Amino acid sequence: MPKQSSLLGLALPAADTLLEVDGNGRVVRVLGAGPGPDGKSTANWRGQMLVDLFGKASRKPLSERLKTIRPSLRVDPLDALITCDAERVRRARIQLFQLPERAPAVSCAIAYVGAAFTLAIPAAPALLSADTLLGRVKAGLQAGPAGPNLAVSFIEVAGLALPGEASQRAAARIEAALQTASVDGASAARLSPERFAVVRAADAVSDLTGEVHNAALAEGLELTAMVSRIALATDGPAETTIRALRFALDACLTDGVGRVGGTFSETLAQTLKEAENFRAIVRARSFTIEYQPITALGTRVPHHFEALARFGGDGPSAAIHLAESLGLIESFDLAVAEKALKMLQRPEFSTTRVAVNVSGASIGADTYFEGLLRMTSSSPAIRSRLLVEVTETAAIGDLDAATRRLTALRNKGIHVCLDDFGVGAASLDYLHRLPADFVKIDGRFVRDITTDERSRALVAHVVKLCRELKMPTVVEMIETEEQAALVRDLGVDFGQGWLFGRPTAEPLVPIIPRAAARRLGAVTGWG
Repeated sequence: MPKQSSLLGLALPAADTLLEVDGNGRVVRVLGAGPGPDGKSTANWRGQMLVDLFGKASRKPLSERLKTIRPSLRVDPLDALITCDAERVRRARIQLFQLPERAPAVSCAIAYVGAAFTLAIPAAPALLSADTLLGRVKAGLQAGPAGPNLAVSFIEVAGLALPGEASQRAAARIEAALQTASVDGASAARLSPERFAVVRAADAVSDLTGEVHNAALAEGLELTAMVSRIALATDGPAETTIRALRFALDACLTDGVGRVGGTFSETLAQTLKEAENFRAIVRARSFTIEYQPITALGTRVPHHFEALARFGGDGPSAAIHLAESLGLIESFDLAVAEKALKMLQRPEFSTTRVAVNVSGASIGADTYFEGLLRMTSSSPAIRSRLLVEVTETAAIGDLDAATRRLTALRNKGIHVCLDDFGVGAASLDYLHRLPADFVKIDGRFVRDITTDERSRALVAHVVKLCRELKMPTVVEMIETEEQAALVRDLGVDFGQGWLFGRPTAEPLVPIIPRAAARRLGAVTGWG
């Protein structure tokens, strides 16, 4: 017995559980912890068949080992699944050995590997896309004090994308584990085959590295996770944080998880600086407006002019994108309208008509509409010479509310144009639901219209649809006479592009004698 005790003392540190089975494979002695979290599930093992303690897939190889074992014969370890309870199993490494003096009894050392898990992959909501994840974060940040403080964890699991069923099952387990760890059980995203992002409560303490490791281990894979975490401030503008987070997501995809934290901090600081600079530009009105003619294709007479913002002589695209992404576009849209209205009030432009852009994001609230009506309240007649072009319609969150606001503008005499109209289901829905007087066809269709039959067919389709709805059409990006002739023949009413005039500091209104204007069919109203 002392010799046996000494052997057990040496074996136990290398194993979690030591068993002895008789010549029939029945457990007669148990020492150590069980596979369950309480470590007490070995109490009823004595008297059971050893193979019955393991999952069905493990029983046959274990039985074969027991049949072939001989005293002092070294046997390779066996990886198997051991039953914890009615629902869970645990991976284990089993080493069988037979002491000559104890034969035919067989000793068994069991070392548990990883945490217990269910054989069935846990059900979980599908992972989000990066854009949907940003939407969840934005909603959480906009909730303010009523919402939780948030953090985003980025996870990279090297080797997860390797082919094979085990990798696929491990990925499904990891996805379920990350969803469970997210703030609401449904705010994890898969950015690439091996990279994830999870929105969590800022005070969450669960170990994502361990969760991922155990999920992979459940499928027999030794995978490690690299995790980087960024806390999201709730005391600043949500749009600023979201923009920095978007850059961090891009950094995760291109440079890996290790670069995320630095990218977020750098981008957040830079974004705050850019946002303040833009606010200062809008407050000081230190941008200029140029006017490009929209010309009646049948007469070549300018019908109205589009007001285009310029920043230091440059085009507006970068500044506009910044304003839209940071939620600053509404104040800018009103500032552009203010400048255009001041021009319309000058005597020399008393009959000029102007189109100003308004982002879909701006018509998501009443502020823009109230501001525009307030600016024109002292001279309501000027509204009849104003057109608002709705851009970025994808940013409209509530179409019903946008419809009410645009209808209110039209009731006050201001006209509406849907800008960058395409042929997709979304564009048709906007055309169906948003009240408008004009439709501007996306210039991408015009660029190749002289050589691409599909472009001509698409423009013809849109023109026919708009004509049936009694909505005049405008096409942009016309640069050649051939393009102008083609779109005119397709039934387009108005054209915009360098062929008809480049943007200028003031509208270049042609002086046309009244009789000549009548002969040319010049339009004196919007209709």
